Amino acid sequence: MRSDMQDIAKQMRIDIVEMLAAAGSGHPGGSLSATDILAVLYFDKMNIDPANPTDPDRDRLVLAKGHAAPALYAALAQKGFFPRKDLITLRKSSSYLQGHPNMQTTPGVEMSTGSLGQGLSVANGMALAGRLDNRDYYVYCIMGDGEIQEGQVWEAAMSAGHYGLDHVIAFVDHNHLQIDGNNNEVMTVNPIEDKFRAFGWNVMTIDGHDFDAISDAVDAAKASSGKPTLIVAETIKGKGVSFMENQVGWHGVAPTAEQAKEAVAELMAQ
Repeated sequence: MRSDMQDIAKQMRIDIVEMLAAAGSGHPGGSLSATDILAVLYFDKMNIDPANPTDPDRDRLVLAKGHAAPALYAALAQKGFFPRKDLITLRKSSSYLQGHPNMQTTPGVEMSTGSLGQGLSVANGMALAGRLDNRDYYVYCIMGDGEIQEGQVWEAAMSAGHYGLDHVIAFVDHNHLQIDGNNNEVMTVNPIEDKFRAFGWNVMTIDGHDFDAISDAVDAAKASSGKPTLIVAETIKGKGVSFMENQVGWHGVAPTAEQAKEAVAELMAQ
């Protein structure tokens, strides 16, 4: 694992907090929980080149939980797809960085997302296209644990298993909280692992904030053939900011300027 991964993820979290505070709206909790996954994918695993963003052999990423767009934007900016200074324009009417990813306007975004439950179907389509075109790229899909209450996710899971889409590597950002409360109280999604295995998936569960565990899981997924892979990443909503961690109220509320200053100071000290 790259020795600078901690610094990359830290900068992403700082950018997330600052852009949300500037916007005055958005979703910090699920952005911060998915940060480490995105850091490993964009800076250690994915075959991508900001100088050649339409390379037909590039890996693809579908952020199915599109409300976590700040985390995706932070990764893309740090990777070099667009200037980091533009992050502060999040959700402004003139900005190409809106509250949910838009593939038509934002460099590096592979799929416009926001309507939950659709991302895995899109990832399947990309993987099937790659197979038909004799390409060897991987398609990564990051879903929320509340999102997998959506029925379309399970149709897509069945389809991926049926077609043996072993170039689909999906993550569930399992932070246990959604906008209305705890997953198990709103609509339990457990047992996630057994359900996906029943649809013919290779499944593993990891600490979603352990860079080595994330990296090793992706390597294991690539070594598996004939099955799509699901990586259940156990995460903490609001990870990195103590007053946001495991607090459902931070699902979709932006920090004030003072709260952002406190959060950034805490992140800088880590």
